[in-house]
Amino acid sequence: MMPLRAQYIAFQTILIKEILRFTRIWIQTVLPPAITVFLYFIIFGSLIGPRLGEMAGIPYMRYIAPGLIMMAVISNAYSNVVSSFFSAKFQRHIEEMLVSPLPNYVILLGFVAGGLARGLVVGAVVTAVAMLMASVPVQHPLITMAMIALTAVLFALGGFINGVYARSFDDISIIPTFVLTPLTYLGGIFYSIDMLPEFWRQVSLFNPILYMINAFRYGILGVSDIDVGFAFLITVLFIVTLFGHSLWLLHRGVGIRG
Repeated sequence: MMPLRAQYIAFQTILIKEILRFTRIWIQTVLPPAITVFLYFIIFGSLIGPRLGEMAGIPYMRYIAPGLIMMAVISNAYSNVVSSFFSAKFQRHIEEMLVSPLPNYVILLGFVAGGLARGLVVGAVVTAVAMLMASVPVQHPLITMAMIALTAVLFALGGFINGVYARSFDDISIIPTFVLTPLTYLGGIFYSIDMLPEFWRQVSLFNPILYMINAFRYGILGVSDIDVGFAFLITVLFIVTLFGHSLWLLHRGVGIRG
């Protein structure tokens, strides 16, 4: 069994590598989400927002801000891990980590922590843009930080699983394009699910991203379409499930060995 200090050093090394990886090319990783969110605010907030008025008693530009921040966190936490882990597979150096005495959970935690770091950095930058554009208040700071961190961890784990199964660089874009993006846009970023007909409202409740966006919106604005406690429960259950599955994949060497 590797000593705990050695495990910590290994985890720290992986995390530093992951942080340097996305900060070294910040023009490609950190700046684009800020520009994208700025454009969303211009188009949906400044141009369309005044026509829509208020939503849940809140100006539309301010209402969409939490969802736009969460969208940036989700996509960046996910993409950081899927691209990094697949690159490690492609360059064959993940095998060196797997045959070392390093426990698999340390490897997994290192990659997930890297995704969390990128998600939080991008989230902070995008939040600064939101504050500038919409003067967004933060009603419940602890709920806000807890949900954004849990969401980043969850989608970092999702990116890890995608990276394990991916066989080519094309495979790492399939899930974000055909699953993640639709679920995010249908997760209540631009509207309240109370506006939907009853059937589609019930269908929306099967979208896990809806719970995360609403809990985050509650943390910032104090309004939510979903019970916040239940949203945290759903998020934690998903994290536990994906973490267990990710460890199982590493133990079995799925997509890596033979």
